[in-house]
Amino acid sequence: MSAPILILTEVALGPSERKAVEGLLSGEAAAIDVLVPAGRKRRLVVDFLDHLSMLEFSKAVEGLSEQPADPAAQRSAAEAALEASLAALAGLGGELTGSIIEGDPVHALAERAAAAGAEQAVVVTLPHAIEDTFHTDWANLAQRKLGIPVLHLYAGTGFIGDS
Repeated sequence: MSAPILILTEVALGPSERKAVEGLLSGEAAAIDVLVPAGRKRRLVVDFLDHLSMLEFSKAVEGLSEQPADPAAQRSAAEAALEASLAALAGLGGELTGSIIEGDPVHALAERAAAAGAEQAVVVTLPHAIEDTFHTDWANLAQRKLGIPVLHLYAGTGFIGDS
């Protein structure tokens, strides 16, 4: 069995992510470990600019008046995303595990990678124009911190980002 593949995702994984992970496995039986953060720190200006850059004008305005979700609701959403992700990846590779993480997601990914001896990681996010442009997205941060290959997938698209 080869080294485990770590997956950090901000959304539930689906068929396009399953296909990408299947391609990484190349017929080998590697363990897969899915990490889902319990909430994301709100970045009002960055989120506003992201929505504007994607021509999502109503979402940009709604985001300005939106109240932050309570921690229980964020945890519940993360648990639902984890369950759906594990179901989407069922039957791939070897052992399939997952967990909800607290705090900085990239730091948690780095700790898990070091502990598990991972040789590659996958980061799945929605498009974040500002972070992606300035290379401050999770995938780029993880690439610099981990020192292992990090594949950046845009959720639901099958599109591989630049990290």
